[in-house]
Order: sequence, then C-alpha cells, then structure tokens
Amino acid sequence: MRTAIVEKSLCKPDKCNHECVRFCPVNRAGSKCVWIDDELNRAAIDERLCVGCGICVRKCPFSAIHIINLPEKLSEEMVHRYGLNGFELFRLPIPKQGSVVGIIGSNGVGKTTALKLLSGELKPNLGRLEEVNWNDVIKFFRGSELQLYFQKLSEGRLRVIRKPQEIDAIPRFVKGTVHQVLQKLDEVGALPYIRNELVLDKVWDRSVSSLSGGELQKLAVAAVLCRDADVYFFDEPSSYLDVRERLRVARAIRRLAEQGKYVLVVEHDLAVLDYMSDFVHVIYGEPGAYGIVSLPRVVRTGINVFLKGFLKEENIRIREYEITFHVKPPERKARPEAILAKWDNIRKNLNGFELNVEAGELYSSEVIGVIGPNGIGKTTFVRILVGELEPDEGTVFIKPSVTLSYKPQIIDRRAFEGSVRDILKRFGVDIESSFIQSELLNPLGLFKLMERDVSELSGGELQRLAIAVCLGRTADFYLLDEPMAYLDVEQRYAVARIIRRLTQDRGVATIVVEHDLVAQDFLADAVIVFEGEQSVKGVASPPLNVRSGFNKLLENLGVTFRRDQETLRPRVNKEGSRLDRYLKKIGEYYYSATLGEYEED
Repeated sequence: MRTAIVEKSLCKPDKCNHECVRFCPVNRAGSKCVWIDDELNRAAIDERLCVGCGICVRKCPFSAIHIINLPEKLSEEMVHRYGLNGFELFRLPIPKQGSVVGIIGSNGVGKTTALKLLSGELKPNLGRLEEVNWNDVIKFFRGSELQLYFQKLSEGRLRVIRKPQEIDAIPRFVKGTVHQVLQKLDEVGALPYIRNELVLDKVWDRSVSSLSGGELQKLAVAAVLCRDADVYFFDEPSSYLDVRERLRVARAIRRLAEQGKYVLVVEHDLAVLDYMSDFVHVIYGEPGAYGIVSLPRVVRTGINVFLKGFLKEENIRIREYEITFHVKPPERKARPEAILAKWDNIRKNLNGFELNVEAGELYSSEVIGVIGPNGIGKTTFVRILVGELEPDEGTVFIKPSVTLSYKPQIIDRRAFEGSVRDILKRFGVDIESSFIQSELLNPLGLFKLMERDVSELSGGELQRLAIAVCLGRTADFYLLDEPMAYLDVEQRYAVARIIRRLTQDRGVATIVVEHDLVAQDFLADAVIVFEGEQSVKGVASPPLNVRSGFNKLLENLGVTFRRDQETLRPRVNKEGSRLDRYLKKIGEYYYSATLGEYEED
C-alpha cells in the first residue's frame, strides 16, 4: 500500500519553485499526479497515479513530502486520516476497565489523536473522505474489545474526561483561584483528599494566572480527578513536575483504576509510566506521516520491547539501535589533573531563598547530573556557575582557558529570530561540518526544520534547536538546564546519547539539570543532589557517584528502585511491596545489580 503524505506545517508553496510539480515524471508525461491545491494551500498528490519514484520527496526544499510503502493488510486497519495526503493512524489503544493503559511513542505519531478518537472529540473516519456514521465505526471494530467501547460511547453511556497536553493555555481560559476553580468542578466530593494527595496547600488561594508550569500541571490533573466519569485520559501528566510530584500524580491516577474506571495515560518518563501502568501500547511510525498502534503488552514487556526497538509479535523493527543501560562504577575517583572547574562552599541568598552548596570539582570527559525537587536552587546554582549570579560567600574557579556554553531552563523565543538555519549560523554552529551533521543535527531531527521560522516551532522543536545551539558551539564546559522538557522518549535518549558521546569524544565536561531519573541514570557519571524546603532553603551535595547520589535522593522521597534484569533500566518498586520493605530496611533505596532474585512485576 503506497501512501503519500504532505505535511501542512512544512509545505510552503509560496516560498519554493514548486519542484514537486515540475519534476514529477507522471506530470511530465501529461497526467496530473502532483499539483498545488489553492484551497488546501499546499501540494496535493494523487496516490492512484503515484509510481513511488521519490523524486518529489528529494526535491522538496522543506522535506514536507513522504511517500511510504506499508503492508497491504494495514489498509484494512486504518482508523483515521486527516484528509487528502494527511496523517494516517492505524489501529487504536484498547481501554481496559480497572486498569491503567499506558501509551508510549514518539511525538507526531498519533498518541494525542488516539486519545481524541477514544474520547469522542473526533469520530474515526476509517480513512474515508466522506462522512462516516457510528454504525460503520462499530462494524469496523466488530469482534474486538473496542466494539463494545464505541457502542457505549456512541450511545452516550460513557462519560470521558481528558487532561490535555497543552497546559500552558489554561490561564487564557480559566480565571479565579485554584480553590475556586476546583470547587466548581468537584463532582465527587473528593476535593479535600485531592488537595492533600497533590499537596496543593501552597497554591490553594493563588490566582491561576500566577501559577508556574508545574503548578498548572497539578491543577489540570486535580481538575480531572474531581470529575465523575467512566473514562479518564491523561496526556503527559508529569511534564514540569519534579520526581516527588510525578510519583504523587502517578499514585492518584492509579487509584482511579482501582475504582473500576477506564484510564489511559500518555507518558514519556519511563519510570513513571512503569510505576502507574498495567498494560502498554507502543505507537510507532513516521512523525507527521503515519502511526501504527501495537498490540497491548504487560507494562514491563511493553517498555522493554520499546527500548530494544523490535516488536517480536508484529515482526517490526521500530528503531535501528537499542537503548541500553549499564551498571555504573561504584566510586567517583579524584582526578586533579583533569579539573576544569571547582567551587568551595557557596552560600547565596536570593529574594529570601537561601542556597548552600558543598565544595566540589568538575572533571573533563564527565557528565554530572543535577537532581532534586523543584524550587530548591538547582537553576540558581547553574546561574552561579555560568557567572549570571555572584555568590554571597564562596568562590567558583574555572580555568582561564575554559569556555562555557549554556542552555537555560526557559528559552526566550525573542532571542531566536529568523529561520533555524539562520539561528544555528548566528550562534556559531558549523552546520557544514560532517561531525555536527552526523552527531548533532541528524539525531535531533533538525534537517527538516532548517527553513522553518523559529516563531513557528513547537515547544519540543524549539528545545531541540536550543540543545543544538548549546552543544554545537566549541566549548570546554557545557551546562544544560532541563533539556528533556517537551521531548518524547525517543528524543530524550537521542539527546542523552548525544551528550554522552560529545562529552567523551571532545574531552569536555557537562552538567545536566533534569527530573527524569531514568534519563539521568542513562547519561550521568556522577550526580549532585539538592534537598531542602521549597522556596525557603536548598542544600546541594558535592558530586557523588551515581549510586550514592540516587540513594540519597530516593531516601528523602521514601521510594525504592530496582533494576530490570533484561534491560537494566530503573523500575520503581510498588510502595509496601516485599522488595520495597527489604531495600528500605537495608538502606539501599537505589537499585543494586545483585538484587535480581527480588525482581517483581
């Protein structure tokens, strides 16, 4: 089955010479296979005439066209298509009553579309351009669990509540204090419990317009938990949240399933997804072109096959490489000859917040992860290192010849005006270098965005550009503050691989502030642990070996991890389980490679 996709966001017929139309061999032979559709304001392709030569794909200056050959049998499983040459989705996740079903996959392969179809916001059109009625939909899913689900949905017997992905827009549409908003929405009388469960006391009387990203996320989750529904969908519920808050949200979501509800969750943090889910669907495909929903798997198996990149039952390879984890060395050894930067005990008071940092050193060819809750000084520490803030006590020493490159937590679009290509050149990234192309631009997927204006980029695309600007410059010391925000699972590990490879190949040092513990485990050689009281006082440890640092953090959180025997990835233990109790008893909150006999599912 040959499919032609034209990405509307990339196709710009007013800025090119219509190469797709001019060079198409079918057009040159006198037929009309490719044309510029004035109504759609983009190129259009007749799939019946397309010969699959790929010339239009190669000639398009904006990489907007995809010609894809898919197995013929998939044509019978197309659930939805966004019009002529639009994105296609094959199959759907299967909600299961009393269980949390997780969805994992790259951005742009249909995860949010799947939720909209299952919530009734979109009616599945089965790939047809004409109107489809509910009887057609129910007949399409005949013999599957989705037949009864859509039967109930079409008859209004299922009430569905969805937490959207785009929480930044909430202040534009929701007015009042957190308390006022949630009180209006509370349909089950659970507001006192939710207030305590999500720790909303500090923002209870705050205006929605003044909330941070993490506070907006908790408000959005609380607003869903307050509603009385049969089906609950959560689209990326852990974004902006620190580790402690992610686990709080995960526990609250699991309790919905324990009440016999249908629960579906799209999540990019693998530890959180593993902790809250019972089953997992992998969605794979070509971002912006098509997505295919895999068979459901128990959560451990589903995440493991995703990391391996091969779906055995479907006989499909979704990635050319495996994402692998390794047992970290037990100790971080002092290397005086390799010191690039060091600091003695630092104290900084900033608007009533006090930060104390213990003395430490940074070595070449080393990645240091910075971990800890929100609001206790991680970004303040990074700003001191890069010279944006002066400490009240203590000093930071960076070798005179050492140059720095810094990616801030909040990316100001106003600092990026012009196309992606213009920005990379302006900040000194040699985009003609084969090394930069193969090790940075290609893994970050920036080639297809080169001619896009920065103002048109999504949050994830802007994040990848900022990472490329930071890592693409020649420096000895790189600092990245929350580089995984807005990125999907594939992109997170692509960024982690890039950071590790560039740090080792160039012999430089890198500090990464990040809440995703699985990603930190993947990339960090050592960690700095922050603890304290939010917005009041923060205390930072010196760089510790990964096992000691994670053990320190998790002990404060009261959470234990184990290592998956097959992939060695971190897994959160169920609270109160046998292994959880045992690890807390011996003081090993961070998983040990020798505890395989305690593996539990």
